[in-house]
Amino acid sequence: MGLFYGIITLMNAQKIRSKYLEFYKKQGHAVVERAPLILTNDPTTLFTGAGMQPMIPYLLGEAHPEGKRIADSQTCLRAQDIDDIGDNRHTTFFEMLGNWSLGDYFKEEQIGWMWKFLTEEIGLDPQRLYVTCFIGAPEYNIDKDVEAAKLWQKKFAEKGIDAKMADIGSEEQGAVRGVNPGERIFFYDSSKNWWSRNGGPETTPVGDPCGPDSEMFYEFDFIEHDPKFGENCHPNCDCGRFMEIGNNVFMAYKKVAEGQFEPLDKPNIDHGSGLERIAAAVNNDPDVFKISLLWPIIERLQDLSGKDYASHTESMRVIADHLRAATFMAVDGCVPSNKEQGYVMRRLLRRAIRYSFDLGIEQNFLQEVVPTIADLYEADFPEVKNNRDNIIAVLVKEEKAFRQTLRKGLRQMQRYIDDGLTGEELFTLYDTFGFPVELSTEEAYKQGIKLSDNWRDEFAKKMDEQRQRSKTARKGQFSGGLEGHDFIHLKYHTATHLLGAALRKVLNVPDLQQHGSNITADRLRFDFNHDKLTPEEKQAVEDQVNAWIDEDLPVSFAVYPTGKALSMGAIGAFGERYGDEVKVYSIGKDDNVVSFEVCGGPHVEHTGVLAEGGKRFKITKEESSSAGIRRIKAVLR
Repeated sequence: MGLFYGIITLMNAQKIRSKYLEFYKKQGHAVVERAPLILTNDPTTLFTGAGMQPMIPYLLGEAHPEGKRIADSQTCLRAQDIDDIGDNRHTTFFEMLGNWSLGDYFKEEQIGWMWKFLTEEIGLDPQRLYVTCFIGAPEYNIDKDVEAAKLWQKKFAEKGIDAKMADIGSEEQGAVRGVNPGERIFFYDSSKNWWSRNGGPETTPVGDPCGPDSEMFYEFDFIEHDPKFGENCHPNCDCGRFMEIGNNVFMAYKKVAEGQFEPLDKPNIDHGSGLERIAAAVNNDPDVFKISLLWPIIERLQDLSGKDYASHTESMRVIADHLRAATFMAVDGCVPSNKEQGYVMRRLLRRAIRYSFDLGIEQNFLQEVVPTIADLYEADFPEVKNNRDNIIAVLVKEEKAFRQTLRKGLRQMQRYIDDGLTGEELFTLYDTFGFPVELSTEEAYKQGIKLSDNWRDEFAKKMDEQRQRSKTARKGQFSGGLEGHDFIHLKYHTATHLLGAALRKVLNVPDLQQHGSNITADRLRFDFNHDKLTPEEKQAVEDQVNAWIDEDLPVSFAVYPTGKALSMGAIGAFGERYGDEVKVYSIGKDDNVVSFEVCGGPHVEHTGVLAEGGKRFKITKEESSSAGIRRIKAVLR
């Protein structure tokens, strides 16, 4: 297979995981088993999405039964990343190598150990390593993290590297400034190097621990910077030259009141490193699908299809990622269904099966691929071995059920090429052929099939007629793409409505369709169907949103019968399944209603609060999400 794959054999991902756990065990850490992907004691999230998530009670003060030093390799799944799969670094499923100090050691020990692990235990070239630290928040009396920076600088010096420091600030400022010769330690603002359960210092909940973090990056120096990601490259640039491989959270403060922080008596360490990305760095190849936990799946797909990875890259990446995620969901007891975790699992499997057609694999193939995935994990995760037969049975059953209708459904879609695809036809594909509406619209864009102007309304009407469904999830589960219900989430949720309205106005596309959103304490994300925006269009959208914020428009809602709401022109969210009545939010009043959308809320009461603290709406990124779909990320800063 050549030199590259010989290197994989010498230091594969499995070995890296083992070395990490052995290393921290030698440092007095108790190595604990992974938590399941589905946490039974956390109703606010569908899946374990980060290594620290199962550790939250202990980071908040509860005593861990294994002591003050903990390490693990936690399996994680981020369903919001499904549409990102296809590039060289995103996966829905990944492992997070973690270690924690619960009021025990702090910065000096953690930085020293991570440096030793990266440069000596797994042999990363220190010339390829860069780190970031917190630039400070003087308005909150939080100092610049010079302490961490000097500890890193000392470690670089031990390797004969003169690591200069540089202030960056925001990601946007990094793109303007770039990196000067000799610089290796960079100070960023709270959008990049601050940790709390809910964004930056201003949005950290009162009473919560929080603190600066220090991220580690690996440079693929052979990758040329792509100027579409900014004028200059820097560690947090998305061009691919730098890859974040780990993050050290120094939980040193507690928010005691609005605008007030005090040092913790016993600060904590929360560290997480992406196993897949570290393995990619060890291989000196930015393609995470070439690591030992993914490449054998690709090889099996090549064998089954007779196609090669180079010519069918996206299809093989999607299949490998989705099946690996579905396998571990099955390990943890999930089965395909039409709601919550089961719906995500079904969507992953059906997307994988659809992409298998691109490889010419039109017979059942999960029974051939899933055992390969199980083989990769059996030695390190006994639950995979113990549940192997059941895992295969669950996934193969779903494939057989879907393949019976997939060909018919695809043939049915071909009939719509000339006339376009209506909402009623989308419903037929959903109800008769089992096509999730996301899969149908994705396939339509892929094949160049036009969607009718009112497809969402038509789909909602048919769903209302034949399959009455409540759009409200179980109590405690977040909705509307929100990852929380704090005031900052309400601000961003409201800003999302303004963004959608501004896009429709500026682009003169009244039927512009939302294709998903995700709202955190740090930013909003909004997906929509359109071509790439010009710089002028992007600026005009940004200006329009800020103009509506400055108008301090009222935000209100009313409940209408579903049919009436749609007849009144209410815009419904992508893929929404409506009941008899819907809540419709209005932004503005009288003749100046700028947004009229079906939404469950919550929102702020008037747009002016989005500008509190002198903040402005800023688009930070506009990029492709999938075929025919653009993605905007934006912040209030």
